[in-house]
This record gives sequence, structure tokens and C-alpha cells, in this order.
Amino acid sequence: MTHAPEPARVPNRLISYFWSGDVIRSRSVSDRVFFTTLDLPAPPARLIADWERDIAQRLNLEPGDVEELPLARARMRWPDYRHCVQALADWTRALGLRQVLAASDVALMACRGATYHHDGAHYGAAAFCNLFISEDKGLDLHFPATGQRIPLRRGTAVIFDTGQPHGVIARHSGGFEGPTFPATRISARSF
Repeated sequence: MTHAPEPARVPNRLISYFWSGDVIRSRSVSDRVFFTTLDLPAPPARLIADWERDIAQRLNLEPGDVEELPLARARMRWPDYRHCVQALADWTRALGLRQVLAASDVALMACRGATYHHDGAHYGAAAFCNLFISEDKGLDLHFPATGQRIPLRRGTAVIFDTGQPHGVIARHSGGFEGPTFPATRISARSF
């Protein structure tokens, strides 16, 4: 009696479905996460105070919320902002991504942790490049599918697939558990 060979096992892959014009497209979701810590200048105390005021009074961030802050004001009031952009551009070029930041949408974001989610529905054909500019507040960027936890502190730069599930959680927790301190980051989406 002969036995048929076992079929090859294909690992479970996440699939991102997204609109491209009038067509729904799909692609596999990468589990690769690139990260480093860049040497960045600290934002001025006055700008940090502005961000804290915006977060407390205008954004009213609840645990898990991620909202946009005014980037133009930050650029104007933080002359060293350009050093942050240059450090990030140098790192992405070293990864072989050439001028990816020049073709990206850039936003200044604040979060009070982030519940587990993915951004594939909104940015299905994109990758995220995040640069954290706030001081260490005891938060980690967590990718539950891979188990990676990346400590978030000023200078942490991360590139990952928008379809990859992720959350911003307290450093010594097992997952998203509620209130956390706000973190500020520059986020770029590259298409």
C-alpha cells in the first residue's frame, strides 16, 4: 500500500483587502517590522506644553485613542524638527528605501495607548513609518501576531505593514489594559 505524500503546509498569512479606485485589490500582509533608535533633539518645553494642552483640552483622548496634532505649528516652533526628518531619511535610505519619505503623507499624532487594530482597510497598499518624539512613558508598540514589543521613547523609529495588527500598550502588561500616558509621534504613510 502506498500513501500519498502529505500536502505542503502553508503558514497562515494575513490578507489585506483595499480599494484601489473602483477595484478591490488584495495582498498578503508582511510580518516584517523594522525598528531602530535614532538620536533626536528633544522638542522645546513650550511646544511640549502646547501638545499637552491640546491633548487635555481639545482632543480629550480616551484610553486607546489616536488623534492628529497640528504639524505646521510644530515645524514652526521646533527648528530642530528638520534634524528628526533627516535622521529618519538617513535610516530609511540605509534600509534601501531611498526617497520614500519624500513621497509620503506626514502627520503628527498623539495617542493614549492604542487598542489592538490594523490600518489595512484605510491604507491597504501602504506601510507606516512612525518616529516617536516623546520621552519614554513606559509604553511599547506590540505586534501580537509576531510577539514583538518595541519600547517607545524619543527616537524610536518603526516601519511596518499597515495590515499588521498592532497596539500601544503599557510596558509590563500582557496587552491593552486601559489608561496610559499620551505619546507623541510623527507618522508617515508611504504608498
